[in-house]
Amino acid sequence: MSAVTHYVEVNVPVAQAYAWWRGLTNLPSIMPDVESVVPTGPGTETTLWKVRGPLGTHVEWEARIVEDVPNQRLAWASIDSGATQVKNAGAVRFDDHGQTTGVEVSLQFDPPGGAAGEAVAKLVADPQQKVEKALAAFKATIEAASPADTDAATTVKSA
Repeated sequence: MSAVTHYVEVNVPVAQAYAWWRGLTNLPSIMPDVESVVPTGPGTETTLWKVRGPLGTHVEWEARIVEDVPNQRLAWASIDSGATQVKNAGAVRFDDHGQTTGVEVSLQFDPPGGAAGEAVAKLVADPQQKVEKALAAFKATIEAASPADTDAATTVKSA
């Protein structure tokens, strides 16, 4: 299993950073290989992830939020869906520093074989660099947004 972790300090309060991450639906805006993250049931506890693979292929999996401590920690894990399962998990930890927030993202992937495995291998090729770039994009995005923008985007996307 591959695992990566990266930490960044953002110049927004913890509630704003947490709200951006909460529905997970904003992830495609900072992770180019992630095409979509869409809620699959009532609320935002379960999501369907669609990821671009090699040669125009796509891989999909469902994930469930397994831990949600507002403004402190959000964690998710893939739901077992059989032979093409893309086993993965992620967590975001938020460190409240007043007007700034420390954000640590940890991701783990255990790619399957076959086409699904190739697509996930593309997604996790140099995973440390991808997580670092994603957090740099998150920092730029969240610092450019007003708190009202973040709340509205989260409400619309997670409804």
